[in-house]
Amino acid sequence: MLKIGLVGAGHLGKIHAKCIELVQGVKLEGIFDTDQATTKAVSELHDVKAFSSLEELIKHVDVVDIVTPTLSHYEVAVKCIRAGKHVFIEKPITETSEQARKLIKLAEEAKIKAHVGHVERFNPAFVQAQSFINSPLFIETHRLAEFNPRGTDVPVVLDLMIHDIDIVLHLVKSPVKKISASGVSVISDTPDITNARIEFDNGCVANLTASRISMKNMRKTRIFQRDAYITVDFLKKKTEIIRIEHIDDTTPVDDMALLLDTGKGEKKRIFFENPVIAESNAIRDELQSLVHAINKNTSTVVTLEDGSNALRVAEDILSQIQHASLL
Repeated sequence: MLKIGLVGAGHLGKIHAKCIELVQGVKLEGIFDTDQATTKAVSELHDVKAFSSLEELIKHVDVVDIVTPTLSHYEVAVKCIRAGKHVFIEKPITETSEQARKLIKLAEEAKIKAHVGHVERFNPAFVQAQSFINSPLFIETHRLAEFNPRGTDVPVVLDLMIHDIDIVLHLVKSPVKKISASGVSVISDTPDITNARIEFDNGCVANLTASRISMKNMRKTRIFQRDAYITVDFLKKKTEIIRIEHIDDTTPVDDMALLLDTGKGEKKRIFFENPVIAESNAIRDELQSLVHAINKNTSTVVTLEDGSNALRVAEDILSQIQHASLL
């Protein structure tokens, strides 16, 4: 049984505390937050120890779940890794990609397991869709949210878009060739709505839009590839697959089949699929995957390298926005 300590008991930290109790093979040993009143309240709710310092918590656990503000991710993670503790780090991995690269080196030296909290990798709709995705040619993402003061301390690129950046990089698996981006600050002091176009060496193009000043919430990704179109609704947890199959005069076709005439003497049949999406808890699942990696000595699903790559692209997007604002 692995002992896990939670660092950070804010809004997301409270959710993690509940999810840890659902993970097999771990025991929530205790909680630490710089706000001791919060530490006490959450620890009493879960009947675990309230630690008075990070150093004290580290001494008593095998794994540390870091759910603090991004500014402190690096400092907390360094202390945990140097103490030989496995870590879960919420997204974005660190404040800068330079810090992320240092964490990668430290983790390799310490031989610990580390997982970055890009939770959409575990969204059941995306999990179901992955088996249908092969060599995307164009990807379009929309991640729109109603305004919430929480999270406005960072640009929307780091708050929302970074989820889709990670998903896109995971699917395309090709070096980034070019990034174009624009964004504006409407309510906060940092960009609240951003659009980015990412071009890859293999020819794939991704168009990403993120906004935290929308009238409704939306988290949808559309993937276009040869003879297929896949849409993943991360919010409603639905997946739709539209496949196109080439047919000829010898292909048996029933009266209800949807056919497409290309105008070039070719015919295609269109298939619609709506896979059944099983209910799941994505945060519990990502924490469970870290436990599995520790016990089986395998790579984590979302590695420090993945987190670093997503952050580096996010930084490039922000740099493009800043450059555009100076013109």
